[in-house]
Amino acid sequence: MPKRSEEMLMDLWMSLLLVWITCIPCVSMTPIIGQSKSTQTGGSAVVASGLGEGQRLLSRAKRGWVWNQMFVLEEFSGPDPILVGRLHTDLDVGGKNIKYVLAGEGAGTIFAINELTGDIHAMKRLDREEKAEYTLTAQVVNADTDEPLEPPSEFIIKVQDINDNPPQFIEGPYRASVPEMSAVGTPVTRVTATDADDPVYGNSAKLVYSILEGQPYFSIDPNSATIKVALHGMDREMREEYLVVIQAKDMGGHMGGLSGTTTVTVTLTDVNDNPPKFSKSLYEFVIPEDLPIGKMGGKVKANDRDIGENSKSTYSIVEGDEQGMFEIFTDTQAQEGILRLKRPLDYESKRAFTLKVEATNVRSEPSSGGPFKDSATVKVVVDDSDEPPIFSKPMYLLEVNENAPINTVIGSVTARDPDSSSSIVRYFIDRHTDLERQFNINVDDGKITLAKPLDRETDMWHNITVTATEVRNHSQISRAIVAIRVMDINDNAPEFATEYEAFLCENGKPGQVIQTVSAVDKDDPIQGHYFDYRLVPEMLNNPNFTIKNNQDNSISVLAKHDTFRRQKQEMYFLPIIVTDNGNPPMSSTNTLTIRVCGCSKDGIVQSCNVEAYVLPIGLSMGALIAILACIILLLVIVVLFVTLRRHKNEPLIIKDDEDVRENIIRYDDEGGGEEDTEAFDIATLQNPDGINGYLPRKDIKPDLQFMPRLIGDLKRNKNEKAIYGLHYNDECMYDLKKKKSEKDKQVLALR
Repeated sequence: MPKRSEEMLMDLWMSLLLVWITCIPCVSMTPIIGQSKSTQTGGSAVVASGLGEGQRLLSRAKRGWVWNQMFVLEEFSGPDPILVGRLHTDLDVGGKNIKYVLAGEGAGTIFAINELTGDIHAMKRLDREEKAEYTLTAQVVNADTDEPLEPPSEFIIKVQDINDNPPQFIEGPYRASVPEMSAVGTPVTRVTATDADDPVYGNSAKLVYSILEGQPYFSIDPNSATIKVALHGMDREMREEYLVVIQAKDMGGHMGGLSGTTTVTVTLTDVNDNPPKFSKSLYEFVIPEDLPIGKMGGKVKANDRDIGENSKSTYSIVEGDEQGMFEIFTDTQAQEGILRLKRPLDYESKRAFTLKVEATNVRSEPSSGGPFKDSATVKVVVDDSDEPPIFSKPMYLLEVNENAPINTVIGSVTARDPDSSSSIVRYFIDRHTDLERQFNINVDDGKITLAKPLDRETDMWHNITVTATEVRNHSQISRAIVAIRVMDINDNAPEFATEYEAFLCENGKPGQVIQTVSAVDKDDPIQGHYFDYRLVPEMLNNPNFTIKNNQDNSISVLAKHDTFRRQKQEMYFLPIIVTDNGNPPMSSTNTLTIRVCGCSKDGIVQSCNVEAYVLPIGLSMGALIAILACIILLLVIVVLFVTLRRHKNEPLIIKDDEDVRENIIRYDDEGGGEEDTEAFDIATLQNPDGINGYLPRKDIKPDLQFMPRLIGDLKRNKNEKAIYGLHYNDECMYDLKKKKSEKDKQVLALR
């Protein structure tokens, strides 16, 4: 409390001193700091008073105004207007009728002038932070006429700063971080405060920083405001976050200065300074011996006080697994070590394992002396289980000749019960893998025999599955694959690789290669194929063809002369015997068909038919086809022409019902009844179009063989006239009278 009283007393004295300096009027000549803008060249010296710090006397004979900057304290709140300064001119002597006029920024509102004395007063409370200076114009005029007596002159009133604004942390509050275990003096962050007071006047804006809360952990530079680590060995695992309160004080930190505060939340970031630690030093797991490979047998976990990547560990087996029975897998999500089987367990061979498992940090800090690790003991006890039989091999490879007789023993499989009780094992063939039942197996000793003959050319391999089952527990079943290879014997004769058809040119030369022939054999001898070619005995003295061995299991058929003609013989058949090198050797007779053809000068086959030989020389097959097509086209045209000539005189039948007119045909003869075969055919009248659209009358001359379409009803009376309603193109009416005669009926009347 006494300290606070001293600060208030000091502030009061400072304020009174500033008021005293500002308010004392000056009645003598004042120094020129600001230059007058007046252009007056005559008159006596003028005085303007505005006391400032460090004033000195100066006189100028040829200027009407002598100026100085005027100052006024901000935030002055006295009961009366504060005197800023006084204007004076040398014209103001002897009661001359003059007055002072003030214009410019704030004239009449903020600043007022006494027209008679020239005193300038501040009428309002001023704030330097809102406006630091005002530019005004002073002038002396006649009091009666307002006529200017001197040119106007400009001057400035500056608002003098006082310490009325505390420092402020614009960007606060702050958050910062620093690694744990950092050395003393390690920079954490930097804060910044601002002061709205005038930084060039006094110490109102001179700031000094200090820590109010957060010691002894942190310190701050009083000038740069840099926060640093002040305590050694700060451990995140003990305390992760600190709240630091920073103060900024103006007036250089002296008594009476204003202050502002902010907070800085400092977080210690993690470094890898803690090793992983197993929750137990000994783990025990009981694992059944029939646990599948790759399945989990147990899990361990080591905890780490660090966080993030620094807390991650990997697990490994470092001792006790010389046989490679186990492996440990690291679960990165749960940070656990998963113990899994790598090889099958056997209770009868080994019933317990003791392993040493180690957890090691993934990351290590060089400064912390890592890497960090921890170890634990894992004891694995194997639990006995009823296991299925075990085959001596996972896969068996057997061989059998394709001509082997039925019931031949191909091979055998063996399996045993690994349990201590050692149950008897029975063997079976999975018939899903032997659908044709080509093999059998002895249930007691596992011997596999042949049930059906085999053919290597049909199936070279047979894959069957054999099962082994315990007698006392049929659910314990094991399986093994048996691959049976059918061995080849020479039971197939070689034959031509394809159905060859050779072509021989009539103009060929003797010794010309007609065809290259090769053979294939379905057998597959170990030493490979070798074929021997020869002509049948009755063709050894063949005068037309011969063969040549090409030493690559193929032969070339050659012509012996050049006198082959199609007229003499169009086709030749050359039988060839092909023999392989098997034991016993197999052979077959194959016939090569050779056609005699006509060829071009370049030896290109053009035609192989005898008929083509009698055609004019120089005509190709395409030309012959074109000529034949022309002949057929001419025949078609002739047939069409003859058909049109036969139907030339036949009238057209108009079938359009809309354009016809009604016509009447009178028929005056009596009907002959059912026995009259010479009259009109009633079927024709009922269907005048007939099968093809028109049927001719038998008893009318050819030039009158037409009848219009019948559309009316036929009315008949015994021994009366028959009337038929008919349509025709024109409007003519015909009267037809029928008379009976021996040959035909004639037209009696045409009207």
